[in-house]
Amino acid sequence: MLFKIVPKTEFQDLIRIILGSNEVIGPKPIDTRKDGTPIHQYLPVKSFEELDLGYETSEMSAKTFFLPYKEALSTFHFTKNDWTQNVSYPIQPRAIIGLHACDINALLRLDRVMAGDFFPSPYYISRRKNTFIVGIDHEPCKGGFCRSLGTDTVERGFDLFLTDLGDRYFVAIASESGFNTLHKVKVRDVAPQDTHDYIEVRRRIACGFGPRLEVEQLPKLLDLEFESDIWKKWGAKCLHCGSCAMVCPTCYCYGVHESLSMDFKVATKVRQLHSCSLVDFAMVAGGHNFRPEGKSRLKYRYYHQLRGFSKGSDEPLCVGCGRCGRVCLAGINPPDVIRDLLEEEVCS
Repeated sequence: MLFKIVPKTEFQDLIRIILGSNEVIGPKPIDTRKDGTPIHQYLPVKSFEELDLGYETSEMSAKTFFLPYKEALSTFHFTKNDWTQNVSYPIQPRAIIGLHACDINALLRLDRVMAGDFFPSPYYISRRKNTFIVGIDHEPCKGGFCRSLGTDTVERGFDLFLTDLGDRYFVAIASESGFNTLHKVKVRDVAPQDTHDYIEVRRRIACGFGPRLEVEQLPKLLDLEFESDIWKKWGAKCLHCGSCAMVCPTCYCYGVHESLSMDFKVATKVRQLHSCSLVDFAMVAGGHNFRPEGKSRLKYRYYHQLRGFSKGSDEPLCVGCGRCGRVCLAGINPPDVIRDLLEEEVCS
């Protein structure tokens, strides 16, 4: 990996250059919480001034720009004696500026599922290949536990990654496109003082995280605690609204349905994101529901995030961004559930 230094004034010019030929998406303040802190969302921007690269976190992840909540997969047109099918893939070039390491790690996990060897999604791949990604380091966010899962840093999955050194950025370059784009403005080689400052910033960020969760034995622990009363405790709190899956950067479960126009001339096949927390998620033809109880649906969500995915990928699906805990109306926070499981195992 290559490293360069870019002054902040030059980086602003770089964003303006990117804006000239691409759709640009980045963190924008959209509202304030009752405590006065800003609420951010990844949204299209028209100028550098709209971006807030010092944001703590975003309410929704960048997943929605790769896996939209709802999208038409194909459209069918019928005539009296024939029919045609129209399938199109998004190819508009775009850039997402200011992704945090946990969200880039989330995209790498989605890549395994949506762009892997088995049944890759051309819709996802088209969006992924046509997206230029600029990541940025950040101070630990409230409720985040990414350091416990090793997702507070990232080595790939981006084009450029920034670390703020005050009047300049320390830039990691991870792609040819990133190299060529960065050199459209004035950059310089990394000096010893830059390296020293970078190490100090990374040390400060690392020290800012709270107590580390012991997740190394979590897959085995989840198997041992499969029938634990802890699932009853947290399942009774869960409202089964699906908000956690909607804000999660790695949840990818979906359903597909077809609709037909009233004149029988047009039909559309639509993919829509789903949530394993919803009561009808495991319902099949005939009305049977494999997970009718809330505790079962909550348990299997945790199993998929922290056990099932790691069995085939050697890493959990969860990246510790903390969004699900912040958005949960019932106050269910993954670190609390994990600590309950750890404490029960120690006590037993």
